[in-house]
Amino acid sequence: MEDLKVTATGYDFAPARAAMQRYIDNDLLSGISSAVMVGRELVDVSCVGWADKEAQIPLRTDHIFRVFSNTKLITSCAALLLFEEGRFRLDDPIETFIPQLGNRKVLRPGATSIDDTEPAQSSITIRQLLSHSAGLSYGFFDPGTVIFKALNERGVHNPNTTLAEMVDVLAGLPLIYQPGTSWEYSLAIDVIARLVEVVSGQTFDRFIKARILDPLGMVDTGFVVPQQDQGRLVAYYAGADLMEPMKPGLTRTDSAPFPGAYLRPVARLNGGGGLVSTIPDMVALIRSLLPGGPTLLKPDTIAMMMSNQLPEGQWIRFAMMGEQPGKAHGLAGGLILNPSPIDHPDAAGEFYWAASRARSGGFRLKPAWPAS
Repeated sequence: MEDLKVTATGYDFAPARAAMQRYIDNDLLSGISSAVMVGRELVDVSCVGWADKEAQIPLRTDHIFRVFSNTKLITSCAALLLFEEGRFRLDDPIETFIPQLGNRKVLRPGATSIDDTEPAQSSITIRQLLSHSAGLSYGFFDPGTVIFKALNERGVHNPNTTLAEMVDVLAGLPLIYQPGTSWEYSLAIDVIARLVEVVSGQTFDRFIKARILDPLGMVDTGFVVPQQDQGRLVAYYAGADLMEPMKPGLTRTDSAPFPGAYLRPVARLNGGGGLVSTIPDMVALIRSLLPGGPTLLKPDTIAMMMSNQLPEGQWIRFAMMGEQPGKAHGLAGGLILNPSPIDHPDAAGEFYWAASRARSGGFRLKPAWPAS
């Protein structure tokens, strides 16, 4: 397990901790654990609030969280390990490895039927999957749309289906835009997890354990919490309103996204959001992507991973929140090109992601890798 000893001093985090405590006191979050690094050195580690509000169990650094979309960072790193071995190129069409995802159809603009389509003008590439510009959707954030209904009716999120079976569902449905022409948060990283399986010849969980989790000492990260450690899994609370994160009120919902989640093995090795982890494990992962010591990936790969992969002027957008000008996407997370009014003034160049839907945290880093 990663050592969380603070090794750099001279910083005052009292205001930040006080702000975190206000989130707890105002019933916005149940607990917050955080780690701050300058370079690879820890300058602050903090836990405030509760692992279990009802039982009044204070949050500790060894508590296990559902990390939801932070799983995507590990999945993207897994794919990039195979990329470094020359097993594929980023601009290879995905059907080279997953044939059923070739010969795509695309929903026409304004389509009201899942059959109102036109041929795709190009193949989906691995780069587009890694950067969420492939034309896929999620089936979470756009209720009322044709694709939302089709994805959910066909059970694309069914935990009792494998990644291969998920791909078969996607193969039978159209894209929502021509590959490479827009951005949509999507199941693309789950497709990347399936790509890792196909290329490596291993199940996704075994690959990441052998190539990422074990080498980095991430002992508490996985798809299932072992029975002897289930007492360390934090309670899960949903906020009062997804679209109003500052609205007070928490509802305990340990059975989400399905009863028994993370407590027993299921078929779906969800590369987009299926892992649990701890703050020491996540520190180990982030540290492995920073200069100044051994890294999980080659420096050039990390620099490329944290560089914008979208065409000029194309920004990330969420179905319920619209476009976010100034926010682009790399090969494993978002990238701030132009800080918005809610970003701090020096945010340009920051690489980040957050699982705000689940209130399970995220990462922000501004490493000193040269731009690729």
